[in-house]
Amino acid sequence: QVQLVESGGGLVQAGGSLRLSCAASGRTFSSYAMGWFRQAPGKERELVAAVSWIGEMYYADSVKGRFTISRDNAKSTLYLQMNSLKPEGTAVYYCANRRYYAAGPTLGPDEYNYWGQGTQVAVSS
Repeated sequence: QVQLVESGGGLVQAGGSLRLSCAASGRTFSSYAMGWFRQAPGKERELVAAVSWIGEMYYADSVKGRFTISRDNAKSTLYLQMNSLKPEGTAVYYCANRRYYAAGPTLGPDEYNYWGQGTQVAVSS
């Protein structure tokens, strides 16, 4: 079993920044792929960014150049630095863990095995 706990969400004005964190426990964090997803009201959960066990990073086109995913294996923590936030970024953001090493832009929610409870991000215009 893997336990994931997100933090860092909140309310921010358009153009602002937030840094999300995801603390992991219960498994060798460094050996598996991780991802950030988001789900807005009435919409499907979508991949925002993912990182493989060796640090290969992937981003949704909508966040490229503004968001950065990173992992600190020593702290078993995943991060998402979000800059230049837009109102359409308002959603619940989830951290997720895969049972496999690889990550990729086409791997959807069904390819991930463990999820955090989510953290709310609200971007005002």
